[in-house]
Order: sequence, then structure tokens, then C-alpha cells
Amino acid sequence: MDASHRLAILASHPIQYQAPFFRHLAARPGVDLTVFFCADFGLKPYDDPGFGTRIQWDIPLLDGYQHVILRNRSRSPRAGRFWGAFNPEIRTRLQTGGFDALVVHGWALATNWLAFRSSRALGLPVFLRGESNGLSEPTGLRRLVKRTLLTRLFRSTAGFMAIGSLNRRFYRDYGVDEGRIFLAPYSVDNASFQEQDALLTPRRSELRAEESIPDGATVFLFCGKLSPVKRPLDLLEAFARLPDVGRHRLIYAGDGVLRDAILRRAGALGLNNVRITGFLNQSELPRYYALADALVLPSSYEPWGLVVNEAMNFGLPVVVSDRLGSAPDLVREGENGFVVPCGDVPALARRLEQLAGDRDQRIRMGERSRALIATWGIPQTADGYLEGLRTVVGRGRNSSMQGVRDRVGEV
Repeated sequence: MDASHRLAILASHPIQYQAPFFRHLAARPGVDLTVFFCADFGLKPYDDPGFGTRIQWDIPLLDGYQHVILRNRSRSPRAGRFWGAFNPEIRTRLQTGGFDALVVHGWALATNWLAFRSSRALGLPVFLRGESNGLSEPTGLRRLVKRTLLTRLFRSTAGFMAIGSLNRRFYRDYGVDEGRIFLAPYSVDNASFQEQDALLTPRRSELRAEESIPDGATVFLFCGKLSPVKRPLDLLEAFARLPDVGRHRLIYAGDGVLRDAILRRAGALGLNNVRITGFLNQSELPRYYALADALVLPSSYEPWGLVVNEAMNFGLPVVVSDRLGSAPDLVREGENGFVVPCGDVPALARRLEQLAGDRDQRIRMGERSRALIATWGIPQTADGYLEGLRTVVGRGRNSSMQGVRDRVGEV
């Protein structure tokens, strides 16, 4: 790729999962990257209602790439709301930046639509990078409005960075032709997690002893917010059905509104081998992946579920519901894990029992997880972005050069 390719990315705010990718992409030859953020959410301590605690991320979010935090003119700044980020400045930035293309993360903010309109006026190619997977679509009038707006938007979009198979299918269902879709896998910093795996796995027995986990116990791990959409109580009910359940352990690495309900139900079931760690920061999670035997995520809806990526880097089998966006790409049934119908506690219990009773199978599945996730990392995500740039921007430049040649020929 020519060194003159200047790429802009418009993102909502600095996010712990995206920062390593931005650093990697900025370091790629031939890419001059600038990331525009609509807000500074996440850079300072903030109250997270999902975790029910105050959070300060413990990894660098802005190091290693050019970035601009746009002035937020919203009267009510708030993450996740359409008018929570309103940044008219993006128009000037795009006009004067000399960019070859813009990647917009989603369409849920007012500024996203300002960027779409400004780019169209400038003739600037726009790529969309969204997380929709089609598993939870609105109905009735809302569905009609959504399809009308997005179909119009997608017609004028140069390319789409698909995070996985379901995301690709979502775009296809909205009439996007295959030639405008580029696979840019939803990834985590595999290298960092694999480094932690190499450091912590040799200490597995020590880590388990620190948690008072007996020899021979199977540890099932849940990572995330203890919220209804993630269905942590389904996992508890399934765990309780294990034969000789007292030998095993269930660890919830997270916190949230269902904390008390989980503890009450565990008490009613006579389980004293269920632990809730509370919120864990990025640097604290790896020890729990290292001491666990399997990850379980029975959510009723997840656009993706990045904890699956993380757990696979630690060689864990994964058991997930069929409502996870990552399931078709990362979970091979019977090879590195299982996909169960959402809400089917007996089916979930059977898979937990299968893993608890077969250490050799857990090891084989864990090895398969490592092999699969090795091909689904940040380098592959960057490859997708570069393929899109080569295809779309290159096509535009070739067309411009052909126009020049045609005009010269006319003279």
C-alpha cells in the first residue's frame, strides 16, 4: 500500500479492546492513521451501572497512535445515547485532513450521521464497522424504520468491515453485495493474553491453591456483568445439577445487579462453592483464565462476546449460547466447545457434566481453542482494513487516472 494513504477512524470513545488494534494499524507500513473520538468516556474514573462500581481502566488507551478527542457539544453527554455525543467539528476535520477514506464505528450516534453526510459531500469513501449480527432485530414499525434508514445508508457506503460471519450475513440481508464486505475479525490482543498464559499457566496449581480449589475440581468460569441479558442464573442452575457438585467450583469474574440473587439462590441450593470476585480490571482477569477449566457464557444476546477470544488464548474449552455473535466463528461444536440453546438449562447442564467428567477432552478442546484463536487476531483485523483500502481507494484512484488519460486522449 502506498504511504500516502491517510485513514481516519471515527469511534465513540476510547475502549480497552480497541486501543491495541489502533496501535497495530498505525504501525503498519503505508497507513497514516488518525482516530477521532466523539467523547472522552473511559479515560477517567466513571460509575458503571452494569458492574455497579466505579471503574478506571488499568491499560493505556491512547498510546501509540494519532488521535483527536472531538469537542462534544451535547447538552447531555452520555455514553450509548444518540445525542450523547454531538461533534460538529468532525466536518472541518474531514474537510481539512486530506484523508483517503473514513471508517465509522456504527451508526448509533448523531456524529456518525454528521460524518456520513460530510463524507458524501466531500466524495470521501466511507467504510462501516458495526457489530450487528441479526440475532435481535426489532419488530413492527421499528423494524421498518430501521430497514429503511440502513438500506439507504448502506447504498452509499463504499465498504463494510465485517467482524464475523453473522455480521457479514447481516449486511447481505440488507442488500449489500459481497464485493463491498471485507472480513476484519473482532479480535483481542492475542499476543498479550498469550504472554500472560505463558507466565501464569505454569503457576496453575499455586493459583488454584490460593483460591482454595481442591485437586480434581473442575472450575467453570463466567466473565462479565451479572446482568439479566447474560443469564448468570442459568449457569448456576446448570452447575447445581452436576453429579457430586460439591467437588467442583463456579467462579463469576464480574459484578452487577444480579449479584445478590445469585448468592441467595446458591445458598438455597446448598452450594458453598460459588464465588463472585467483583469487578476485575484488564490486568486482573488473566489469573482466573489460567486457573479455570472452561469458560461458560449463556447470554440471551451478545453482539460478539470478547471474553470467548480471551479464554481461548488460555486454552480453555468454551460453552456458549446460540445467541452469541462469536459462536459461528470461534466455537467448533465438539472440537473446542459447545453451543447450547439459550435458556435450555438441562442442555447446558449436560455439557458441563461432559466437561467435568473428562479431563482429556478438556485438554484436547483447549488445544483446539488455541489453534483456532491464533488465526483470529489483530493482524488479521488489520489485514481486512488494508484489503478494503486497497480495493476501494485503489479503485477510485484508478478511475481518476483513467479519467485523466481519457481527457488527455481527447486533446
